[in-house]
Amino acid sequence: MSRTRNIVLAAVSLIGLLAGPASADVVGKVGVDWIGNDIIVDAVADPAVKGVTCHVTYFDRSVIDRVKNGNWFEDPSNSAISCHQTGPIEIGDIDLSKSGDEVFKSGISLIWKKLVVTRIYDKQNDTLIYLAHSRELTDGSAKMAISTVSLYGQPVTWKNGKPQ
Repeated sequence: MSRTRNIVLAAVSLIGLLAGPASADVVGKVGVDWIGNDIIVDAVADPAVKGVTCHVTYFDRSVIDRVKNGNWFEDPSNSAISCHQTGPIEIGDIDLSKSGDEVFKSGISLIWKKLVVTRIYDKQNDTLIYLAHSRELTDGSAKMAISTVSLYGQPVTWKNGKPQ
């Protein structure tokens, strides 16, 4: 069974690597039950905002759980996010629209479902908002998590000048 699990995880990881604008480093893995389900903790550095790192958690189903539930190809949409300043902040070319920029994307099903982190700049409150959610081809999920990094009073370098 571990060989099958490794193949499934490799396929999901490959899809995630091909699909995402930023890469993630696995910094934690916590077993949650005796059948091998885990919570994975990734560190994701924002590729356009130096000095900000987000920690994203998600559920990784075991082969036993996949067989038991009959759904081989996807993990639950549950995730959590926490973003913080981890160095001097330098903001590159970011999307200032209300829809923001995708910072990170990883496959949580073989093809159809993705875990996405989107960055939105709240100009009025001088804050970066990071939204973790799942994106599905047909049925979107209402499961989401949010984290903010306040820029107020911080020495921030803007590549294109601070938006007015």
